[in-house]
Amino acid sequence: MNPFVFNTTRSIQFGAGKLADLGTYARTLRAHRVFLVTDPGMMTTGIVERATAALTHAGLSITLFHEVEADPPEHVILKATEAARASGAEAVIGLGGGSSLDVAKLVAVLALGEEEIRAIYGIGNVKGARLPLILIPTTAGTGSEVTPISVVTTGTNEKMAVISPVLLPDLALIDPELTLGLPPHITAATGVDAMVHAIESYTSVNANNNPISKGLATQALTLLAANIETAVHDGRNLAARSAMLIGSMLAGQSFANSPVAAVHALAYPLGGQFHIPHGLSNALVLPHVLRFNAGVAPASYAELAPFAFPDLATVPPAERAFAFCDRLAALSLACGLPQRLRDMKIAEADLPRLAHDVRNQTRLLGNNPRPLDVDDALAIYTAAY
Repeated sequence: MNPFVFNTTRSIQFGAGKLADLGTYARTLRAHRVFLVTDPGMMTTGIVERATAALTHAGLSITLFHEVEADPPEHVILKATEAARASGAEAVIGLGGGSSLDVAKLVAVLALGEEEIRAIYGIGNVKGARLPLILIPTTAGTGSEVTPISVVTTGTNEKMAVISPVLLPDLALIDPELTLGLPPHITAATGVDAMVHAIESYTSVNANNNPISKGLATQALTLLAANIETAVHDGRNLAARSAMLIGSMLAGQSFANSPVAAVHALAYPLGGQFHIPHGLSNALVLPHVLRFNAGVAPASYAELAPFAFPDLATVPPAERAFAFCDRLAALSLACGLPQRLRDMKIAEADLPRLAHDVRNQTRLLGNNPRPLDVDDALAIYTAAY
């Protein structure tokens, strides 16, 4: 067995209604001034008020930042950092989807004033400490509460990542009640995103692909595939919502250590250039990337398929990988997600520009089971068109 490293969040608290205990958990951080990071949409749900009430009841002072944008641009992170410093923040709490959690991670590092954001892009470039950090996901998708990754939009559409174990929080508070109000289209897109994390982690050719990540990926995929349609079509089903949130977290733990690959590499230009939500971007290219990979590396997809769709265990291995691709596409359709790039108002003339931008995703492409160049990316986008 090859050597590997496995890191994850120090403590995970799961349970319906756990948000009410936020003040108790925050006090364990020995901080009195808390900086709470969220987004405008969360401000309309009542969840932020519940969080601040729990913190206030515990005697903590709160500064609220609610200007997070999807695919957060660098200037939003810098603005949040300035606000955190001005408030004298002693701890940071991220509440919301992956964008809010990613911003909170970076604010916890940058607010200390020891590092500049441009210096920490890449892998392992965070050199100092961070403020105490709690992350509270409200979507079952990114798994950001257990990953050492924050993705930032720089310039007009390029995405950069900060990757460091320092970004892992002190506590992930996972309350499935917070996902009960998610609309079906967000439930579907974020759920497929989590499935992509599990699939790409399991099949990654990264040197750190390891037995722990593989086991987490299979468990995640089992939970997600069995519950995503129920969560989409019966959004108040707490059992399905719980399974999705745990599945998302397990997939996050998996890909945090065995990184994702070409599905994400082709999804990022869709988000950067056309502002398509990340989960939907993944869903649009997923079956096409997997068919491309399965042409030369079908074994790992054949192994993985029955965890998502148990009946595929009876399909001969030589055919199972492609049957897996077809079933994933059918699941996306059953969840009501758009199936074609043209559905997103992308013109066929835009495809070469998208394929060109894929070249920037070398970190991700290096993990893919099959080498992929610009011509391959264009062929995959064309198939998805």
